[in-house]
Amino acid sequence: MTIAAQIRGLPERTMRSLLLSLSRRRSLGRLATRTPVTRTMVRRFVSGETLDEALPALERIHVAGLRTTVDVLGESVASVEAASAAADRYLELLDAIADRGLDPNVSLKLTQMGLDIGIETCRANVQRVFRRAAERGAFVRIDMEDHTKTDATLGLWREIRSLDPASGVVIQAALRRSASDIEDLIAERARVRLCKGAYKEPASVAFQEKAQVDRAYAALMERLLRHGEYPALATHDERLIRRATSFAQREGIGPERFEFQMLYGVRRDLQERLVRDGWTVRLYVPFGREWYPYFMRRLAERPANVAFILRSVLREGRGESR
Repeated sequence: MTIAAQIRGLPERTMRSLLLSLSRRRSLGRLATRTPVTRTMVRRFVSGETLDEALPALERIHVAGLRTTVDVLGESVASVEAASAAADRYLELLDAIADRGLDPNVSLKLTQMGLDIGIETCRANVQRVFRRAAERGAFVRIDMEDHTKTDATLGLWREIRSLDPASGVVIQAALRRSASDIEDLIAERARVRLCKGAYKEPASVAFQEKAQVDRAYAALMERLLRHGEYPALATHDERLIRRATSFAQREGIGPERFEFQMLYGVRRDLQERLVRDGWTVRLYVPFGREWYPYFMRRLAERPANVAFILRSVLREGRGESR
């Protein structure tokens, strides 16, 4: 039996739990970033390690008729200097995409801006990014991290939203609190990206079964489609996508009122089909050297990706075409 077949044989929940646990192992991350075979696997999900490497990918996506939001990978920085450097990278990114006429839309994480160091450090760095975004006519989305960061994330966004009204947040359907958060954000006319959630959370705060998460996502999705401010539906689940398009058509909600969001390198066939059908699709395009936690969470979301990538790497190693 091949390694890929053995991986497919593992229970999905077991694989997901294992991959999420590995995503927090910094020692494994340091090893992975130095291993050539791992870099080959990562290229499917990460557009490059530097901005110069990522820009051609953004241009190709733009030509293909899809929109983008760009993420400079990194999280949980350990020093004020590292947090400031992360904000600097976003300023450089905002200038580069504006100067090239690319989609002025970025996503960032608060722990990368220094949240774990102190709220003052984080606030100062995010304010710098928001101000530059406002100058360049760009949109900034604050990504959501694990449940312990939810209140801080929503609170900081509300505090500094006036610096760049073209900004938004993310809500995770897996969290039990999300229905209440969605109602508050609809009332505030906030632009929300709805995702399922990519973190291993305790049962006290999050649904544990896939069916529960899917039901929560569908209910929140329909609430946002009907009453939200240009919501972003982040999913690759074809059942949920069909439900969204059917609901939109039935309710007279045009494609100019919401968008689908998908990950760079995941379900490119589905991305292209939605665009052909007239729907708006935005790709979440990450780049940077700190790709290990992001990569492991992408594998955890769909463990079958592990077998797929291993097969691709093995074929490349034998000199076979993709």
